[in-house]
Amino acid sequence: MIGEFDIYGVLVPALLIWLLVAYGVYVAARTALSAAGAYRFIWHRPLFDLALYVVLLGAIVFIAVKVTS
Repeated sequence: MIGEFDIYGVLVPALLIWLLVAYGVYVAARTALSAAGAYRFIWHRPLFDLALYVVLLGAIVFIAVKVTS
């Protein structure tokens, strides 16, 4: 597992990079869900958004660990 990335001499934790990537995917997914009208069927939107972000983050970390090992 990669512990950190070296960006121009600055060590950045891998989790920070994964968080930013997950946030970008999350914003795209949230926009697509909103445009499709899927939020009409969701009871608690903030809770769903949090769960969506956690699932996306977990998937990105899982993929990153599998690729690097």
